[in-house]
Amino acid sequence: MLLYLARTTYHCWAHLAEAVREGRSQYLKAFGVPSEELFTAIYRSEDERLQFMRGLQDVWGVDGRSVLSAFDLSSFPVICDLGGCSGALAKECVSLYPGCRVTVFDIPEVVQTAKMHFPLPEGARIRFCEGDFFKDPLPEADLYILARILHDWRDEKCAHLLERVYRACKPGGGVLVVEGLLDADGRGPLTAQLWSLNMLVQTEGRERTPAQYCELLGAAGFGTVCCRRTRGLYHAVLATRGPPAPCSPRSLVPFN
Repeated sequence: MLLYLARTTYHCWAHLAEAVREGRSQYLKAFGVPSEELFTAIYRSEDERLQFMRGLQDVWGVDGRSVLSAFDLSSFPVICDLGGCSGALAKECVSLYPGCRVTVFDIPEVVQTAKMHFPLPEGARIRFCEGDFFKDPLPEADLYILARILHDWRDEKCAHLLERVYRACKPGGGVLVVEGLLDADGRGPLTAQLWSLNMLVQTEGRERTPAQYCELLGAAGFGTVCCRRTRGLYHAVLATRGPPAPCSPRSLVPFN
């Protein structure tokens, strides 16, 4: 991930002042690549796509287990990792929860690269499925995972995606959102603030507070939303489809 940041993100940061003034990604200035189609810019070449995927592979090798164990997910036997990239988080999931099966859902180019460069061990209980989560049918699942996904997008696109996930959810099903969370007042932690600037120079999104994610999830229809802080860099927000419980958007539990 450090190699990816050094040769890509760092060059976008050279245009930080313009990003702040314009409020948009700096791929065009940094690399001459239009960023209207976000991941066309981020995956601007096969080599760049592979480097990005290797970076995420290492991120989930370090932080995957902590975010997947923030809640007991054993009651969700069928899981779909939306935008699951190389399947690194899925591997951590099946290791932690031996009773589950995971579908990794991502765009065709990513799935093809994953199969070529990140082969799965035999009997891994993981399969890949090609598609665009904004418009294609989502695989059936008891739990959907959105790990480092929502921070890429504006609120409107996040709302659209979460509504699609809600419609795909069975009663009692849910979604696990994994992100670096800002404090309630937005004044920390420093790591999340820096990531939010990364989102400014590279994407159309931003990091958010727990309350902002709860608002997005509640508006999509999820009745119960709980947040848990982990010991790693990323934290977990679990939302389920059903009537509001004590741990809901209207009475957000403190991190623990």
